[in-house]
Amino acid sequence: MQLIYGVDMGTSNIKLYNGSTKEILNEKNVIAIKNKKEVLAAGDEAFEMFQKAPDNIQVSFPVREGVIADLKNMESLFERFFVKCNKLRTVRSGRFIIAVPTDITEVEKRAFYDVIDESNVKVKEIRVVEKPIADAIGIGIDMESSRGNMIVNIGADTTEISVISGGGIVISRIVKTGGNKLDETIVNIVKKKYNIHIGLKTAEQIKFALADAMYEEGSDEEEVCNVFGRNVITGLPSERPVSSDLIYEAIKEFLVSIVDAIKALLERTPPELTADIENAGIFLTGGSTCIKNIEQLIANETGLKINTVRTPGESVIRGIAKIISDPQYKKIPYTPREKTL
Repeated sequence: MQLIYGVDMGTSNIKLYNGSTKEILNEKNVIAIKNKKEVLAAGDEAFEMFQKAPDNIQVSFPVREGVIADLKNMESLFERFFVKCNKLRTVRSGRFIIAVPTDITEVEKRAFYDVIDESNVKVKEIRVVEKPIADAIGIGIDMESSRGNMIVNIGADTTEISVISGGGIVISRIVKTGGNKLDETIVNIVKKKYNIHIGLKTAEQIKFALADAMYEEGSDEEEVCNVFGRNVITGLPSERPVSSDLIYEAIKEFLVSIVDAIKALLERTPPELTADIENAGIFLTGGSTCIKNIEQLIANETGLKINTVRTPGESVIRGIAKIISDPQYKKIPYTPREKTL
């Protein structure tokens, strides 16, 4: 049986679209390796072991800062997800459309292609689409229009800011900051302030509970939540309340870097497209747009309307799904023979 699939290998999550069932498989892009050679678990199951596993089990993320850092483990992950995407049916071959970031080297782009091409899955054809293009299609932007649109995709390790016009990318920039960096900052500030070492999962929970881009330090509406960790002095388990004041202190620099990057790209955008963006606003996507009021902050700092989308972490894979199912997009993906990766 031969089918067509869409693939978006993100830093935090991997998404596969099955063109036959029309379903999206979205799980953590994590793999657990036992004794350096045996694949013990992949995806959400492996993520459950993160920062909990014994020394003989290595839990790792094959994609770092938006590019593939571990090709072998990424191949193993892809093979497992391909089987799962087909609900364990025997499907040994297929055609694939994969999404790649724009502002990375050609060698880094090639690695996304090689994951599928060098895997044990029999591949009939692989075509490539730039992530900002898939993002634009996924959120419903008219690709035939010459009007300019700006998309800000805030991911786990990177933020990709792009201006789209006439079905192509006019200008794009990747900033190496995202939700994972924010979690690491929260870990560090809690350790520095309270001498408590917490895990990244706990930091992420604090982020969801307390992070607010429009929070005012010293506000009467300050919130707290209790966190558990290890006291770095006594070595014993410890619990204490963490305030929204502290979390805002942790995320301030992250918010400034995102806003500054958007402003910098706007300054480099051709004037005619800038006028279009002012009319249409900025489209905000990506899995790390979860921070409360981040769209309001960007609107205040840029003076532009911010358009949010449903399930922003899946906008790229939804775009690939449209490319697969709608003939009007069939010329958008390219193969290595048509364009050097």
